[in-house]
Amino acid sequence: MSSAQGSGEHWKSLESVGISRKELAMAEALQMEYDALSRLRHDKEENRTKQNPDPCLIDWDEPVLDFYSKPAGRQKDLKLLRGLSGSDPTLNYNALSPQEVLPNHSTSQGSPPGPVPWPTGSLARDYLYIFDGSDGGLSLSPTPGDIDGSSKKLSPPPLPPRVSIWNTPPLPPRKGSPSPSKISQPSDINTFSLVEQPPGKLLGHQILEEEEPRGGSMGPLWGSVDYDGINDAITRLNLKSTYDAEMLRDATKGWKEGQGPLDFGRDTPGKPVARSKTMPPQVPPRTYVSHYTNRKNSTSGKNHRISAASAVSRPHAVTNGHELFEVSEERDEEVAAFCHMLDILRSGSNIRDYFLTGYVWSAVTPSPEHLGDEVNLKVTVLCDNLREPLTFTCNCSSTVDLLIYQTLCYTHDELRDVDVGDFVLKPCGLEEFLQNKHALGSHEYIQYCRKFDIDIRLQLMEQKSVRSDLARTANDDQSPSTLNYLIHLQERPVKQTISRQALSLLFDTYHNEVDAFLLADGDFLLKADRVVQSVKAICNALAAVETPEITNALNQLPPCPSRIQPKIQKDPSVLAVREYREKVVEALTAAILDLVELYCSTFNADFQTAVHGSHKHDLVQEACHFPRPLAFTVYATHRIPITWAASYEDFYLSCSLSHGGKELCSPLQTRRAHFSKYLFHLIIWDQRICFPVQVNWLPRETLLCATLYALPILPPGSSSEAIKQRRAPEALGWVTTPLFNFRHILTCGRKLLGLWPATQENSSARWSTPNFHQPDSVILQIDFPASAFDVKFTSPSGDKFSPCYEFGSLQEEDQRVLKNIMQKESLYWLTDADKKRLWEKRYYCHSEVSSLPLVLASAPSWEWACLPDIYVLLKQWTHMNHQDALGLLHATFPDQEVRRMAVQWIGSLSDAELLDYLPQLVQALKYECYLDSPLVRFLLKRAISDLRVTHYFFWLLKDGLKDSQFSIRYQYLLAALLCCCGKGLREEFNRQCWLVNTLAKLAQQVREATPSARQGILRNGLEEVKQFFALNGSCRLPLSPSLLVKGIVPRDCSYFNSNAVPLKLTFQNVDPLGENIRVIFKCGDDLRQDMLTLQMIRIMSKIWVQEGLDMRMVIFRCFSTGRGRGMVEVIPNAETLRKIQVEHGVTGSFKDRPLADWLQKHNPGEDEYEKAVENFIYSCAGCCVATYVLGICDRHNDNIMLKTTGHMFHIDFGRFLGHAQMFGNIKRDRAPFVFTSDMAYVINGGDKPSSRFHDFVDLCCQAYNLIRKHTHLFLNLLGLMLSCGIPELSDLEDLKYVYDALRPQDTEANATTYFTRLIESSLGSVATKLNFFIHNLAQMKFTGSDDRLTLSFAPRTYTLQRSGRLSDVFLCRQEKVFHPNKTYIYVVKVMRENAHEATYIQRTFEEFQELHNKLRLLFPSSLLPSFPSRFTIGRPRGEAGAERRREELNGYIRHLIHAVPEVAECDLVCTFFHPLPRDEKAANTSPAPKSSDGSWARPVGKVGGEVKLSISYKNNKLFIMVMHIRGLQLLQDGNDPDPYVKIYLLPDPQKTTKKKTKVARKTCNPTYNEMLVYDGIPKGDLQQRELQLSVLSEQGFWENILLGEVHIRLRELDLAQEKTGWFELGSRSHETS
Repeated sequence: MSSAQGSGEHWKSLESVGISRKELAMAEALQMEYDALSRLRHDKEENRTKQNPDPCLIDWDEPVLDFYSKPAGRQKDLKLLRGLSGSDPTLNYNALSPQEVLPNHSTSQGSPPGPVPWPTGSLARDYLYIFDGSDGGLSLSPTPGDIDGSSKKLSPPPLPPRVSIWNTPPLPPRKGSPSPSKISQPSDINTFSLVEQPPGKLLGHQILEEEEPRGGSMGPLWGSVDYDGINDAITRLNLKSTYDAEMLRDATKGWKEGQGPLDFGRDTPGKPVARSKTMPPQVPPRTYVSHYTNRKNSTSGKNHRISAASAVSRPHAVTNGHELFEVSEERDEEVAAFCHMLDILRSGSNIRDYFLTGYVWSAVTPSPEHLGDEVNLKVTVLCDNLREPLTFTCNCSSTVDLLIYQTLCYTHDELRDVDVGDFVLKPCGLEEFLQNKHALGSHEYIQYCRKFDIDIRLQLMEQKSVRSDLARTANDDQSPSTLNYLIHLQERPVKQTISRQALSLLFDTYHNEVDAFLLADGDFLLKADRVVQSVKAICNALAAVETPEITNALNQLPPCPSRIQPKIQKDPSVLAVREYREKVVEALTAAILDLVELYCSTFNADFQTAVHGSHKHDLVQEACHFPRPLAFTVYATHRIPITWAASYEDFYLSCSLSHGGKELCSPLQTRRAHFSKYLFHLIIWDQRICFPVQVNWLPRETLLCATLYALPILPPGSSSEAIKQRRAPEALGWVTTPLFNFRHILTCGRKLLGLWPATQENSSARWSTPNFHQPDSVILQIDFPASAFDVKFTSPSGDKFSPCYEFGSLQEEDQRVLKNIMQKESLYWLTDADKKRLWEKRYYCHSEVSSLPLVLASAPSWEWACLPDIYVLLKQWTHMNHQDALGLLHATFPDQEVRRMAVQWIGSLSDAELLDYLPQLVQALKYECYLDSPLVRFLLKRAISDLRVTHYFFWLLKDGLKDSQFSIRYQYLLAALLCCCGKGLREEFNRQCWLVNTLAKLAQQVREATPSARQGILRNGLEEVKQFFALNGSCRLPLSPSLLVKGIVPRDCSYFNSNAVPLKLTFQNVDPLGENIRVIFKCGDDLRQDMLTLQMIRIMSKIWVQEGLDMRMVIFRCFSTGRGRGMVEVIPNAETLRKIQVEHGVTGSFKDRPLADWLQKHNPGEDEYEKAVENFIYSCAGCCVATYVLGICDRHNDNIMLKTTGHMFHIDFGRFLGHAQMFGNIKRDRAPFVFTSDMAYVINGGDKPSSRFHDFVDLCCQAYNLIRKHTHLFLNLLGLMLSCGIPELSDLEDLKYVYDALRPQDTEANATTYFTRLIESSLGSVATKLNFFIHNLAQMKFTGSDDRLTLSFAPRTYTLQRSGRLSDVFLCRQEKVFHPNKTYIYVVKVMRENAHEATYIQRTFEEFQELHNKLRLLFPSSLLPSFPSRFTIGRPRGEAGAERRREELNGYIRHLIHAVPEVAECDLVCTFFHPLPRDEKAANTSPAPKSSDGSWARPVGKVGGEVKLSISYKNNKLFIMVMHIRGLQLLQDGNDPDPYVKIYLLPDPQKTTKKKTKVARKTCNPTYNEMLVYDGIPKGDLQQRELQLSVLSEQGFWENILLGEVHIRLRELDLAQEKTGWFELGSRSHETS
């Protein structure tokens, strides 16, 4: 900034981007110092010019150097033209008032001294240094656009006018870009912050000191300059955050008002954008020579300059000029090509009705069960034209448009002009619409209603009345694709590149120092040191990189304090020679320019030094014809942490080549090097690496992986040589880079690669970008050989013919071996022998479609010569289903053709199926070699066509931004999605992000507050949420685009008293016909693991439903909205097992009845209870299978929930894949899964096994086997997530857990036996109940004061106002009941005031005791009557004991109802004596004693029971699966038997065929699921055999008792198929087939 500007009107505009006044003052003071020195030096030069006719030259390009050989008489004609930016305040537009501007732009020789205004035409922006041909003097020649077109002697240009950042006028369009009338140019901001530093740090620094000239010295003595301070100031100016809090608030307000830097209303193409001119001034023209490619061949007759002016502002740029051009994303050829692809993709959508693009369609999942003709639906349709809703009984297979037509018959008298397609049906409460052409039962909404018995309520709407705020428009699709502008939407990582303006300021400093160095007559060492410092400042801003060219140029200078002594010591006297100084500066300037160009291309800067694409080659050679070995030079690592100098020594680099995670050759290492200190700390190798691999052998997707190692320095006192020899090298950092770019061109030239810390994943299979995300990353410099032509990889065409043989034509041994290999289901566990066998027999595997990933993973090589054979195999392979094709998207298969074919097969996915696999497909984007790929196109295309896909794709990509290694790629993909989705959806995503940030801030505040202050903080924070809705109206929740809310309900919002303190929020539904939406917002928990677990359970549920087995799983929505925060759907009418169990006391987890009693309380009717038990059996079985397969741990009774409808489900999946919670070295999860006796009590209907338990076991085993059939799917899905960053899913051992749990190598029978043993193990585990009990104790500290005590047997609480005041209570009688065991229930007569009739209720002694125990928690014992003792003399369950208790209870309740009012009238007492549903049902009736399950009660006179067997014959083996037995009779003493099964294969006179099962203890309905096998039995012999099966009860030392027997003639069974059924047991003589 010039002093003429001072602190003018632009302070405010600079402060708006986050630059403080102190920082501005520091920059202003710095510039004013330079201005003062410039004026002083200018005055002294004028004095010297008067005394000496020969002027001092400041231009040191080669033509000027040649001038020394000219005659002395011509030297005086050379005019001195300075033009230093900022050197003279009069060279500023603002320095002259409009009245002072001269009308004539030319300057006469007689003009008085003083500033000369600069013309305003094109010449003012584009001026050249040229030699005047007439007199050899140096002059300025205007461009052809000047006024008179003549060559004039002109003054250098002034600075451009300062303008506000936000009001920068658009620049003229570049050639080939759209006209400004069509495209508005957005303002761009280029101030980013890295670390907030304390203000005013530089104010105490002495920037410049001037001293009076001493003696005869010429010019001022320059004082010491604090370059560290200058660098600090520039860094703070440059790296100022765009997204600090103040600016975010201003920007979000601007978005709402349709203005501001992130205005969605302006879709801007990827063209150069106008930038603020309020930052440091432009760099003045310089005559520096470029030495980028071949410095020796530089043409001496060309002048070059460096300028920061925008390229588009100069119509006639200098050829080969070095300029800092402002550029858009088109500076990156790959991004430009990607934008072009987006244009084509968007233009190919062919949309007829744009309003339909704003609809959220209900997901459709067709299945046989949901589409059955016998399944009918009761549907209620609401319509604005009708007062009363219509109710229809529809078939599940009926289409939606048929239902619309039936509704229109009631709403319209004439349907002739009515089009059914103009109407849609919307589920009440959801902002989504049923698809007219699909069946009703195929919609997931309908399936959800059926599962939970929810009324199906739909609303008929006309399409024209539907909200269209999300719909795309024609303008959206026609606007050019741009990414740079849309990236500002994202919570992007801090940009680490220096701004063009800040670099210009550094160049100004460098020019001033160079001028002083060249013009100096003495003190050369001091001025040389200042030049070195300015070079160091530039290099430090350019990632602290010091190239060898800069090092060599600086080595030409003598040693100075700013630089450690160079290897080559120069004599200081050489600086006295002017020509020597000029040559040094020339080389140094060219090296700096090369560094700037390298920096721009590496760090994706917003400027560049030359017109991009000027270094392309026209000549191309195919890589397959390039036999040279791959070689490059490893020069050095830059930006080394200073701490490494004291911690490590002997640094070396290991380089390797890999393809798909497989190394192509042995790694090569550099020599070991130590620290070097030039301008910065370096580790220099400067060593050539040559791999023994020719370029024509390299696969196209080859990765170069470099890993930096060092030996740790031992602490003092450990100097033993033996210890030093045992030191292991330690990895410090790594990086991978492709050898072929997106155009398939081999890498050439100098490359800078940022190293990732060794603590992060180092997998060569991942296509990771270099680490320029972290500001202090170590940078590796590699010099690839330059070439006169491009080496391009060209894909070979597949062979025309590939043999294809039948699998059955192989020998039996080969078939068996191949099948065993294919049963591994995953390529991760293939051995080398397996791969060799698979590849040899690949032509026989076409019929085994799912084996293609295994076959391709067995390919010995992917070099160019092997590709034709692989490609033809791929081309001729049978079409794979999408589940198998997912396996080809792993990192193991980077080949572009393989991935293209995989995407082609996946393309058949429906939208609902795509959503099921979308998280894995987003992760697979990491394994794509380039930005544009078939997978990217597929996902973007599907996102354009379906809003639900767009919604979840957006949030998954947004979460991917947190992955630092792939954040750049996800930034571009997210910007591409925003570019495609249209303005309306972009604004909606903006609202969602705003809401999430507001809730995250609130959740964090509540979590960090003290418990006493949390409620107040929550209420205050909810006001900000209300303000959000006041500004925005409505917003969709990230959980689902169907959840549209318009406000918050503060009275229903609270928080959970757990460690994370999640918020419990209730939002107001936009649809008045829907209920409020309740969610949980978590901050501090990573919900990605919960998302993944629920996704796997949802896929399992869909597999079961597709197979006709609905396990009635509860799948709730859960979505991560960022690392450590997210939303979870609240399932209504559900309670945790802990709260259910503690209703029976803190030891309720050890009791069997709590769950059954709770379900009975909420389902008093017999049919309701039976339905709830049925739901419980199915859902419990599904949970057992799912939690076992996924290894879900940390299962306690607070993360298992039960709905009142009987559906059980799990929540909080913080531990999975076997990573159990530990107590020291003890696992908390000791059982395979949670299945406790209280769950079995619900299933059996009591404490004894029943036939329903058989059904439960069969359900578990059937569900387990169905999932086992899809082992490859779950391994593929989880394998694709290995790189997602979830700690418990990070390596193959985690994947191996699922593989071992699914046991794909087992038969179904063996798997059934295995899972049955798991059920028995879980049921018999005491550790689970103990874990529940410990959790009950731990959670007692979290019990809030607002938790109301309730009675476990009462479904709701009653108050005195509702139930009435008690006048008298009396226990009339006791009755004996069976529930299921014998007990006594007391009939209580209750009289109330103002009531004419008495009511009768039934209560047990245990319920009276529960009332008393909970009253003791509320009131002191002195206010309560004494309760009768639980223990009585004699038989407490007998009639006499019940009578004694009745008398004692009468006395207790008499004192209770006459106690103080606060006790007698409390809610617990009122609820206890209020009639319950069971009381109303049992009025005036006496329950008859009956068993809760009559299925096992054997009728009198029937012998035995039934046994369930599964019999099959295969490969000369007879398989007999003994599954269950039901209905066994009791023993003579009335006890349950200990049954086991014994079989013989008759005839067997020697009793050699005896086989038996294990013994089941104390049950009449045992489960075995044991396989008994007879081997070596020919089929002909089998026809003569008979199976004798006996069921006996083990009696210890006594003779076993026969319970029943059955004979089965095997010849009467069709053993070609498995025979499963129940066989009746009879006496010894009874036989049956």
